[in-house]
Amino acid sequence: MISVEYCQLAARHNRWMNERLYAAAAELTDAERKRDRGAFFGSLHRTLDHLVWADRTWIGRFTGAPHGVPAFGADVHDDFGVLAREREAADTALLAWAGKLDPSWLAATFEYRAASDGRIRQLPGWTAAVHVFQHGVHHRGQATTLLKQAGKDIGPTDLLWLPGVTRVI
Repeated sequence: MISVEYCQLAARHNRWMNERLYAAAAELTDAERKRDRGAFFGSLHRTLDHLVWADRTWIGRFTGAPHGVPAFGADVHDDFGVLAREREAADTALLAWAGKLDPSWLAATFEYRAASDGRIRQLPGWTAAVHVFQHGVHHRGQATTLLKQAGKDIGPTDLLWLPGVTRVI
């Protein structure tokens, strides 16, 4: 099982990476962000949009305050400025959730209705938390590749590069 501290660290890394991704993406034209580059969601914009959708959906499940979003796979935010604001709100909400997290939540059974098929699912809370953070890492990896294809390199992405994690002596 994971700890509350793991969730807090992962939420910090999530925000740090998203800030860097969005700063680089903002340097591209809208057409370049939306250009189909053959990724799972096609473009950088659609990949980032999916991540916001997923994070808002999971945060709603975790907090009991569902985020009213379209069905799985739908494009939600066509405007990059709106998408960036939603990303910031999602990151803030994820940090707040992790900041108030209790170990008993991680140990308990978590139940939710899947957006993909509407069925009820149950799993340990800690597994749901790990999924959220791993899902973000997975798609941000795709986004960094899409940015690189567009000529933007955001630099190191590993957790060890998160400011304040590693002490150099």
